[in-house]
Amino acid sequence: MKQIKGDVFGGITAAVIALPLALAFGVASGLGAVAGLYGAIVLGFLASLFGGTPTQISGPTGPMTVVIASAVIYFSGDLDAIVLVILLAGLIQILFGLMKLGRFVKFIPYPVISGFMSGIGVIIIVLEINPFIGVEGSSSVVQTLMALPESIGKTNLSALAVASLALAVMLFTPKKIGRVIPSPLLAIILATGCSVLLNLPVQTVGEIPLSLPSLRIPEIDWSDIHKLEHILSFALTLALLGIIDTLLTSLVADSVTKTKHNPNKELIGQGIGNSCTALLGGLAGAGATMRTVVNIKSGGSSKLSGMVHAVVLLLIVLFFAPIAAQIPLPVLAGILFKVGIDIVDYRFLKVINKAPRMDMVIMLVVFALTVFVNLVVAVGIGIVMASILTVYRVTSEANVDIKEHHKEELDVNDQKVRTVNINGAFFFGSASIFEEQVSTALDVNTIVINCLNVPFMDISAVFTLHELVLKMRSHDIQVVLILKERHVNKINKLFDSNTLSQITICSSLEDYQKLKI
Repeated sequence: MKQIKGDVFGGITAAVIALPLALAFGVASGLGAVAGLYGAIVLGFLASLFGGTPTQISGPTGPMTVVIASAVIYFSGDLDAIVLVILLAGLIQILFGLMKLGRFVKFIPYPVISGFMSGIGVIIIVLEINPFIGVEGSSSVVQTLMALPESIGKTNLSALAVASLALAVMLFTPKKIGRVIPSPLLAIILATGCSVLLNLPVQTVGEIPLSLPSLRIPEIDWSDIHKLEHILSFALTLALLGIIDTLLTSLVADSVTKTKHNPNKELIGQGIGNSCTALLGGLAGAGATMRTVVNIKSGGSSKLSGMVHAVVLLLIVLFFAPIAAQIPLPVLAGILFKVGIDIVDYRFLKVINKAPRMDMVIMLVVFALTVFVNLVVAVGIGIVMASILTVYRVTSEANVDIKEHHKEELDVNDQKVRTVNINGAFFFGSASIFEEQVSTALDVNTIVINCLNVPFMDISAVFTLHELVLKMRSHDIQVVLILKERHVNKINKLFDSNTLSQITICSSLEDYQKLKI
């Protein structure tokens, strides 16, 4: 009973916070406040029901909203294309979950995540400048910044006043008050109240239908390949951002609750939620960190809390829509300003001067690409850069130690023996270095290649080894390979039988020392 009470209270509290954010993200996306509400309701309920993070609260988020806003502008009011983008994104997330790819998100390097999240924060702040001052907004960061002097000249002082009030409430509400009335809700109440009482000339959310959404099946023109390619591109972007956003929030939930989420099940739940959201005209979303933490702190501990959060939002839509319709758009811009500020990764920025130079470069490149180019391009290039850096670091730590032995040291016939000790990872990054060094040491009768200090060996290394063995045999050099058992199996599978018959393979130094070469 105590758990149910905690889940109900946690869900209600999360819903109170989710309401203004859902409205704000809906407006910012270009689909309208109603789409934000439907997205929070449908995704919030289904992701909790089918997901793998019991305390997670899902709904529209900053990164997802930025992608949807770009798609809305690109497809120029073609709602079928937007619905298809969100539907495909959900299906891709389900596919990722079924393929058990959720666990790989944790391997995305932190500088990439940092640059991406800070970029998203800046995008939200910049794109909300015009709504903040009561001027028609733009979906382009560059256009917004270039037109900023002109926009400032058209400032609606009433809009600026209520937006500033909302932002001030978000920034300066004492924690004690915030625990009773969440700052986003307080900002809406105070700023909207002032706007209504003073009859200020500001644009409002507008009419919200007092009914459930209707099913919408998108019509697809299979002959327009160019359009389908862009739909798929947006869908993939949306799916990947949703995956990253959700699973990072799941990790936060794990750290707070001291539990462990199921990443693949979570992706399936998110995919089901986003797919159904698309068909009901809602805004795509993901796991929301602030709402999830608030839910946990308020007593939420199971899937019930997320479902309660969705039901409460539905009741608000059905019974309090006329009140929500009077909320000024600049107030929502003020709330999103604070959201953008919070998304920026200050932890990395505080240590950016002390961070390794390449990590700093990766973060700044991803940040710049996120803000000025493309979200997927930013993450993709960031991961490639980080991967290349990792390969360089691993390769630089690997080394080849070549030693020459004499008869009194080894029980061999009167021959010249050279031992090649490979230390560190033996893979495509270090294979060429190994080949170069060994190729200069072929003036012997026997070469012993010791791979016992090799933690892993990829197929590039195996093929390099094979080519060197053939080269050494062409010089009539005896070859002995000392390998770990798992590497022995790999060599036996990938070396041809003729090559295997010409070399000696040992699985330990003891076996090698017993040899009579």
